[in-house]
Amino acid sequence: MLTNITCNSLVPVNHLFRRIDKLLDLTSCEQEFSSLYSKDGKNGLPVRQALRMMIVQFMQDYSDRQMEKALEENIAVKWFCGFELQDNTPDHSFFGKFRKRLGTNGVAKVFNSSVEQIRLQGFVGDVFQFIDSTTIITKGALWEERDKAIKDGIDKLNNDVVKEYAADPQGRFGCKGKNKFFFGYKRHISSDMRQGIITKIAVTPGNVPDGQAIKHVLNPGSMVIADKAYCSQSSLNAMRARGCHDGSIKKQNMKNKNREKDRWLSRLRSPFEGLFSKLQRRARYRGQSKVQMQAFMEGLIHNLKRWVVIDDALRNHAVT
Repeated sequence: MLTNITCNSLVPVNHLFRRIDKLLDLTSCEQEFSSLYSKDGKNGLPVRQALRMMIVQFMQDYSDRQMEKALEENIAVKWFCGFELQDNTPDHSFFGKFRKRLGTNGVAKVFNSSVEQIRLQGFVGDVFQFIDSTTIITKGALWEERDKAIKDGIDKLNNDVVKEYAADPQGRFGCKGKNKFFFGYKRHISSDMRQGIITKIAVTPGNVPDGQAIKHVLNPGSMVIADKAYCSQSSLNAMRARGCHDGSIKKQNMKNKNREKDRWLSRLRSPFEGLFSKLQRRARYRGQSKVQMQAFMEGLIHNLKRWVVIDDALRNHAVT
């Protein structure tokens, strides 16, 4: 009979959401954040469901209204988020309210919890770590802001004055490479080189040099594989302070440059450079704290997908 049909019976056994459900344990996070929402009241929902909805939203890159629609129409989304076919699902306003209650620190705890679970399974080696940064753009062009600054008698819109005119006052002009200028933030990432799991993420304004930001993403005691941007005294000092070994590629004019070693380092890091091509280059929100939340969630999604691939590979190997 139709009344016996459930979401669970309709979701394929090998669906991505089922595999994530088996791997990721949100129990500790659910307990810690249980006070954010309760099961009582008109708009109350268990925090377990809210966390899962947040995971789906970032995994599918849904807006709040798209997430509302997905919960209404997508059976796999309903099942993963703990709803049945006839259950009422929250409207778009719920998701922003939950993010505000959870906050960046709460999202950081969810991300860190997932990393520890993956580490306990032996997929994080803490021997070699790949460190790099990429841009998060808050706005592609600031012509209106520039015109307003000129009208106020300011000759040039730069990092000294941009906070007075930009919609995101914490964003800054930055440069990647020699001539790739942007406005926004930098996402700094440390990825463990055993399985490509992201272990640490930090967001800084776009004008912060990579060498100064490395201290935020270092894992103690490992060898740091990085490009020439991290070949600086500030990077070296941060590595020494955390007992790390310097594996950054040296600049061409440095006396201690070992070209053979640098070629080996380049080959070692090349498989991990593609990691950044899959991350969002646009900011979903304004303000460094909210962009940091975005970075944590995107790191979590990357890790969940990698975890599923690793688990599948192990299962296939066990069968053969």
